[in-house]
Amino acid sequence: MKIIISGGGTGGHIFPALSIGAELRRRFPAADILFVGALGRMEMERVPAAGFRIVGLPVSGMPRKVSLRWFRFVYNLILSMVKAFRLIHTFRPDVVVGVGGYASGPILRAALHYNIPVVLQEQNCYAGVTNRMLAARVNAVCVAYDGMQRFFPHTRLVLTGNPVRKELLSHIDRQTALDAFGLEAGLPTVMLTGGSLGAATLNRCIIKGLDRLRQSNIQLLWQTGKQYYADIKALLGDNCPPNVKPVEFISNMGMAYSAADLVISRAGAGAIAELSLLGKPCILVPSPNVAEDHQTVNANALVNRAAAILITDAQAPETLVETAIDTCNNELMMKTLSKNIKALAKPNATDDITDIILETIKHTQS
Repeated sequence: MKIIISGGGTGGHIFPALSIGAELRRRFPAADILFVGALGRMEMERVPAAGFRIVGLPVSGMPRKVSLRWFRFVYNLILSMVKAFRLIHTFRPDVVVGVGGYASGPILRAALHYNIPVVLQEQNCYAGVTNRMLAARVNAVCVAYDGMQRFFPHTRLVLTGNPVRKELLSHIDRQTALDAFGLEAGLPTVMLTGGSLGAATLNRCIIKGLDRLRQSNIQLLWQTGKQYYADIKALLGDNCPPNVKPVEFISNMGMAYSAADLVISRAGAGAIAELSLLGKPCILVPSPNVAEDHQTVNANALVNRAAAILITDAQAPETLVETAIDTCNNELMMKTLSKNIKALAKPNATDDITDIILETIKHTQS
């Protein structure tokens, strides 16, 4: 069995792809699974670290304005298409799985040209451009939200939910988790994460609210992101409150979730899937720098079910810290948020998507 899994760019695309790849490998250890990503993006490190082969394409996001970057984009897109066609022709996969991101477009188009079956996995409430353009020609589209027929043919839709990293499901003792991050057992714990790359706005919110946090009865586990960590440490100097723990990157998110009572996060689909599965009360601050403002759509799907608190990126500097403190101290609110977000979880997403991939192979080969 030969399978290509294509996409990436952010953790929201990469982690579902790795979850699917791991489940396929668990069921079929001899399967030849090849990832295709974008050169220079984080998948080129994360995928090999998980034990899979990956091929990089020189593709990138489309510039919003016509400039020299536009000509470079077109040139790299042509190179990527040529490489994608060669790869499909030589590798001859039984199926191609697209998870979104820059690299998925060229490889999916090449697969369809050679009549290779294609399965899409759309993480967000608002479908990505590549998935929308190709949906009419693919075999199945696995989605995480109701109402996606406004983007995709209803005959191809399967509501599966988003894959979540298996390691998050392993039980970790709360005290062990608190000790790992130097946190106290007697204080409510807030975890702030701006995703795998960090978030400048969220970091500014914490810096602005340091005095209020110092006076509060909560503690903060603060993932700054690698690109911001050095500057933040230099800015804080010796002025960091003892109940605020800045860290560059959290590699063991299962440990961090076990320590956290409340999570502050961007509203990427992957983060929401994890928070739902674990039943974590959360404050979502959608990134304004994403296509079609899809993170706000993701967040509103929870807010409409009283399963999360939404604060806009513009409001966050003034209200985020205070809202986090108030929410942590509102026991009824915390229980309600936990119960409602847990009800939205789809714990079998990875298995269900894998079943669809295998059924697609079986159907096209019969």
